[in-house]
Amino acid sequence: MKRFLIGIFLGAVLASFAPFAQAQEKKGVRVGTLTCHEASGWGLVFSSSHSLRCVFSGSEKGAKPVNFTGEIKKYGVDIGYQANAIILWAVASTSDKFTPGDIAGKYAGATADIAWAAGLGANVLVGGSKSGIALQPVSVEGLNGANLAAGLAEVELKPAK
Repeated sequence: MKRFLIGIFLGAVLASFAPFAQAQEKKGVRVGTLTCHEASGWGLVFSSSHSLRCVFSGSEKGAKPVNFTGEIKKYGVDIGYQANAIILWAVASTSDKFTPGDIAGKYAGATADIAWAAGLGANVLVGGSKSGIALQPVSVEGLNGANLAAGLAEVELKPAK
């Protein structure tokens, strides 16, 4: 059973890199990083929904951080409790005229995570206000809890007030 779960987790992580590879083929350029703190909550067997607080840090020297709020929804297998999580994404844009506000919008892609006290996860998403932004894991998601999730993820980000 343990090998089966690890196989599902690794398969979902590998499959999740396909959208970012497609974005890279379209002249994707890394423009910064997005760090999100995901709220705690229960997986509801087939789905979950958690709020996000995020900060975009541009790769240009002297770039000011930009705050976002949002929500992450996971569909598929999602069983257990997640105490908290921090997600770090590299942000790539296919636009020649990127602004941090372009990050706001809806994203979709693959997700997978597993935890027993401490755990790992990955979410690779494509979308944004102009559908030209890719969020690629710089490192895997760090989380605490007892949780298993694999499937599709949807994230909606809005500028923080």
